[in-house]
Amino acid sequence: MALETGSKLGPYEILGLLGAGGMGEVYKARDERLDRTVAIKVLPSHLSESPEVKQRFDREARLISSLSHPHICTLFDVGHEDGVDFLVMEHLEGETLAQRLEKGPLPLAEVLRVGIEMADALDRAHKSGVVHRDLKPGNLMMTNSGVKLLDFGLAKNLVTEPQTQDSNFSRLLTETPGSAPLTVKGTILGTFQYMAPEQIEGQEADARSDIFALGAVLYEALTGLRPFGGKTQASLIGSIMHSEPESLSKLSPMAPPALHRVIQTCLAKNPDERWNTVHDVKLQLQWIEEGGSEVGVPVPVAARRKSRERIAWGAAALAVFTTVLFAFLWAARAPEPAQMVRFDIGYPDNVPIIDSPKVSPDGRMIVFSGTDDTGRSQIWLRSLNALEAQPIPGTEGSGRPFWSPDSRYLGFFANGKLKKIPVGGGPPQVICDAPRGADGSWSEAGVILYDGAGPDPIMRVPSGGGIPVPQIEVDPESGDIQVGWPQFLPGGEKFLYVGFGGDTQAVKLASLKGGRGEVILAGQSRVEYTPPGFLIYVREDTLVSQPFDVDSGKITGEPTPLAEDLNINAVGLAHFSVSRNGVLAFRGGEAGGGQLQWVDREGELLEAVGDSGDIYATDLSPDGRWLAMQMRTDSGADDDIWVRDLVRGVTSRFTFNEGRDVSPVWTPDGRSIAYAQGRDGQTDLAIKAFGGSGEVEYLLEAEGDQFPSSWSPDGKTLLYYSRTPETGFDVWVLSLEDGKEPKPFVNTPFVELDSRFSPNGRWVAYSSNESGQFEVYVQEYPGPGGKWQISTAGGREPVWGPNGKELFYRSSQQSLMRVEVDIGEVFEAGIPQPLFSLRLRPVTTRNHYLLSRDGERFLLLSTLSGDSTPPTTVVLNWSAGLGH
Repeated sequence: MALETGSKLGPYEILGLLGAGGMGEVYKARDERLDRTVAIKVLPSHLSESPEVKQRFDREARLISSLSHPHICTLFDVGHEDGVDFLVMEHLEGETLAQRLEKGPLPLAEVLRVGIEMADALDRAHKSGVVHRDLKPGNLMMTNSGVKLLDFGLAKNLVTEPQTQDSNFSRLLTETPGSAPLTVKGTILGTFQYMAPEQIEGQEADARSDIFALGAVLYEALTGLRPFGGKTQASLIGSIMHSEPESLSKLSPMAPPALHRVIQTCLAKNPDERWNTVHDVKLQLQWIEEGGSEVGVPVPVAARRKSRERIAWGAAALAVFTTVLFAFLWAARAPEPAQMVRFDIGYPDNVPIIDSPKVSPDGRMIVFSGTDDTGRSQIWLRSLNALEAQPIPGTEGSGRPFWSPDSRYLGFFANGKLKKIPVGGGPPQVICDAPRGADGSWSEAGVILYDGAGPDPIMRVPSGGGIPVPQIEVDPESGDIQVGWPQFLPGGEKFLYVGFGGDTQAVKLASLKGGRGEVILAGQSRVEYTPPGFLIYVREDTLVSQPFDVDSGKITGEPTPLAEDLNINAVGLAHFSVSRNGVLAFRGGEAGGGQLQWVDREGELLEAVGDSGDIYATDLSPDGRWLAMQMRTDSGADDDIWVRDLVRGVTSRFTFNEGRDVSPVWTPDGRSIAYAQGRDGQTDLAIKAFGGSGEVEYLLEAEGDQFPSSWSPDGKTLLYYSRTPETGFDVWVLSLEDGKEPKPFVNTPFVELDSRFSPNGRWVAYSSNESGQFEVYVQEYPGPGGKWQISTAGGREPVWGPNGKELFYRSSQQSLMRVEVDIGEVFEAGIPQPLFSLRLRPVTTRNHYLLSRDGERFLLLSTLSGDSTPPTTVVLNWSAGLGH
């Protein structure tokens, strides 16, 4: 249905027709509300009549409208008026790249500029979970302000449903208006020219498919020719699937060889052989633009004179003969053995807490879970051919990731779900509910095994999604009170896992066919297998390899040391990973722990307290003489509570539980210490008298994890934080006078931590990430009442001054902040002021700092070296030094 000039669609006045075709008409219009010119694309009625298509159209339009980037054409609105469905987009002045290429190829500088702007736009889309899937010159508008990428219509909404290449929404948005041919044949050929091989085969496309199309566009922009051709659709498909484009060194000899390499890598048939991310492509193009390509000069143009041609041909013949002779002699010599290469890689500056590195099976990438200085955790990816790690959107709140066997996906646990996400770009997809999932392994047959917490079994679930079922359960009769760390072996049927008993731990071999595992190795370290037949694990703080036969399930030979100073925690965690092609990554050097130090209000060191050690949460007794510490004394041992006499300088052990004892909090009278005790797969609130009989009383025994945080001044109420799969960490109250009935105090979908009573008990300070980063808040107790935000640019760990006139906290920039407060009938707070910079131990714990009784000194849990987490060491061809 054609729209008349001057007619209206809602608030949009039609100014004229811009183009028309089988997929609808495009009009120039004016938005009367904002007085701006827009482009309106009207849907044809055969698409609007389907409720399913209409619903999908609305949902996907909202996804695409969320993209905001200077080189992406903005989708402003989607509307329905008098039976007409339409899109409202940014109106652009200029010509498409397809129209520009009709005049010939672009100059080199313009090719680089266009490529960088395209890559930057795609990078923004991929990080938002949007994959274009129909990048071509007709979808690139050349404007005065640079390239504008049009029509993200093929960006299927992977979060909600899969979508085929025949999406009506896709066809609508990617159809070229105006003079460009709109026939079915033209559309197919125009799309296939830039379509990646995996798309043609009907496989699911990801961000690497966009990288292939980007390479095809750059090839055409540089040469004026399409990289693949054919007179028919079948011959074109055959060319894309099996033929290589004509050499760029021949078609564009003056272009830098580095650019040839970038485009050639983009156009690799196998997605795994392309650039890992479009961000990597952008960095390469920027490097070439800035002059980095001078390391390789353009291929020389052939000489014009005949005499020079004869000399050149003679020299070429001699060169060919010499080359053949050299190649023959070289092939006849003994091959050089592979050389072992070792180097370190660091982490982003704003990510102080790093978990284990995980190498992809193909050895090209490393991922890790990191927590930044705002308290947000997510997965980061570092390609070995890139200079820095990049966060993976959609992995917020995740734990340790694990790879799919083809290196295309990552599995991870977040918000009580097991999820997977394509590393090439795209949103995460839920595989199953896994409220206590911890670590997993993904087989070649599409099966995932994962463990949990405490006595949870190792679960089995299809990687495509389904209901998990137990594969290996705890069996006290066989000595296993806990099982974990599943690791598939080649073939996808056999797997390894670690069984934990009271005094013994062992690596066991089992099968998906069922049955208990058979012990193959004593020890508690997690283990990984790598071809052609080695197990990698930690033994007595040393990373070792040992020959292992998969068929027989037997270990042979002796372990060979690979690296020293790797710790194992109480449940077998050790920071290492190995690929199937000789890439090893590990992180050690963390045994030194932290150092407790007294500093004044200017941050000047006054004295060190005791020796350095593996120290975590701390708390001072009310009289300031005793320091309670959560501490680990041996590698692999459980945490216990220790108490140090700050006057005499003597440290003694306070708890002797077989499980973990963490997060000590003194009672206001200084006679007892409350703490969290791990047992039977959960963490309970316990209390024990200081200097008494040693009997432990349990304040609260409940499902999940509970950690004490602060006592009320009268000692009758305990603030604690509890973790649940539904809402994460929340602040709860346990009244000792009310039958120990727990009640929520701050219970939201966000994370609340660090709760502390004010000196008069009327107010509670805590930290929450409800704003997107952690900030410090104060709320009236017991409520309901007011709530005040104290920090202004990120904050954690609030501590009240002893007189109630000050509140301190740790800023996201790692400074100690001071705020004047009034805790009377009405709460009032001043402007935060920095005291000094902090260098704290980079561990997740409670109380990185404490305040002295008189409020004049701070006890810091400092890092020994002032550095953050030690770097990851990467070893290429690690087995070259074994001597096997």
